[in-house]
Amino acid sequence: MSDHTSKQFDSELEAVRSSVLQMGGLVEAQILSAVECITSGDMVEIDRVIANDKAVNRMEVELDERCSHIIARRQPTAGDLRMLMTVVKMITDLERIGDEAEKIARMARMIHEANKAHLPRIELAHMASVAVAMLRKALDAFARLDVLAAAQVVRQDLVVDDEFRAVIRQLITFVMEDPRTISRTIEVLFIAKAIERIGDHAKNMSEYTVYMVKGRDVRHTGLEEIEREAAQ
Repeated sequence: MSDHTSKQFDSELEAVRSSVLQMGGLVEAQILSAVECITSGDMVEIDRVIANDKAVNRMEVELDERCSHIIARRQPTAGDLRMLMTVVKMITDLERIGDEAEKIARMARMIHEANKAHLPRIELAHMASVAVAMLRKALDAFARLDVLAAAQVVRQDLVVDDEFRAVIRQLITFVMEDPRTISRTIEVLFIAKAIERIGDHAKNMSEYTVYMVKGRDVRHTGLEEIEREAAQ
């Protein structure tokens, strides 16, 4: 590969990395807006979040195609190939996070169309803030090739899982005490599950970053093994 061609290749890889972060920024904004709509009931904003999911989907398809073309034309090896494979996996998780944000917005609409009648008083803000922080750190770990930060995201997922289980217990109590809350309870449960899934996807993205940097697939190996690999 000539020096000129090598520079072009580096430029293509950098453009792909930047596009992943741009997609991540859009998805993060989607989550924040959707969660805000739970409280505000802003129907215009709810519609915007739902409509913007199409933009997230387009970005996934475009990035997937760009990676495929680069692999076919450049035939990258070692670290460059791992980076492109990581991008293909990460954008799938980002697209699914966008789907979860859309789901939260749809549940917010149903809650407010019912005028919040018999709505269980469940605190979801902290759980959502942790999930968003996980996504932000996962993207930063990817950008900085920071495996230690990636491992921290995997550990944070335990916090989101614990909070999700606590929400389920609270919702069961509300339904037992007042069966009229069943409809709103189901909608709140869907929101909580969507937030929990956002954490799962951020965790996946962090595991891909460890693979990209270290060359080892750490999926299904457990937190301790991931932290050990990151520390080496």
